[in-house]
Amino acid sequence: MEQAVHKLQIGNVTLENNLILAPMAGVTDLPFRLLCREQGAGMVSMEMVSAKAIYYKNKNTKELLKIDEREKPVSLQLFGSDPEIISAMAKQIEHLPFDILDFNMGCPVPKVVNNGEGSALMKDPILAGKIIEATAKAIDKPFTVKIRRGFDEEHINAVEIAHIAEECGAAAIAVHGRTREQYYSGHADWDIIRQVKEAVKIPVLGNGDIKCGEDVERMYRETGCDGFLIGRGAQGNPWIFSQILEYFQTGEEPAKPTVNDMIDMMLRQARLMIEVKGEEVAIREMRKHAAWYTAGYKNSSHLRNAVNHVSTYAELEELFKVLKT
Repeated sequence: MEQAVHKLQIGNVTLENNLILAPMAGVTDLPFRLLCREQGAGMVSMEMVSAKAIYYKNKNTKELLKIDEREKPVSLQLFGSDPEIISAMAKQIEHLPFDILDFNMGCPVPKVVNNGEGSALMKDPILAGKIIEATAKAIDKPFTVKIRRGFDEEHINAVEIAHIAEECGAAAIAVHGRTREQYYSGHADWDIIRQVKEAVKIPVLGNGDIKCGEDVERMYRETGCDGFLIGRGAQGNPWIFSQILEYFQTGEEPAKPTVNDMIDMMLRQARLMIEVKGEEVAIREMRKHAAWYTAGYKNSSHLRNAVNHVSTYAELEELFKVLKT
């Protein structure tokens, strides 16, 4: 049997491996993507960007569209529900240095879903097809689609949507094995990934509950998927990519990073964030990252509480200095 981790071709883009950082709003900003890329991610995904926000020249969107050459290959993700606006904005931003354009049909957040965007499009296959076809035709870069298992248990239609995406010109499809109603709770249904893989010829990326190399191996065995989208497993854990790669070289799960390694990585992320966003915003946003980084380490609950009162880099560094050995 072929090894689960291997090179992956999506359209005219070749990834050195098929471990991909999933797009996560408020998480996969430029600093975090750089760290994951350094740790060996085959591709990193940007935070989702509203096609309408680009259309209306929203100033916050400019920040979301920033790309650093060191993080390539990188996937930029759009969301929206208007085929004309999405395809026109895709063409408008195609000159930016992203490698792949992705379309979000998985976001479960109410304000997105209530606008008929994100996973709400799982309920409207005809509109989804129009968006995919218009956008795939509008650009030369590969266009991919991220979906869920279905909107709810009564409407499990990932296979139907995947067929439509393929017919309309998508270069690959990512499948999160949960419904919109599940959000991120319960277990991901990997069997739906297998069903999609068997139904289409384009690459299929599996998403949901990947936390280590054994999970990747098991998902590959159970689904035959072509690549792996890693989301929450990477939060506070950019090492997940190097650890999975090591697992496939040695056959053993690597040890958890030491406390010193964890602190060094976290502080490096904070410094990168300050460079990009300024200290005030960066330290405020680092609070949630610090909570993720410290989870499972000694005294972590005390630290998670204390980090919420930190407002400068110096305070953040001071707080974690006591843990260093």
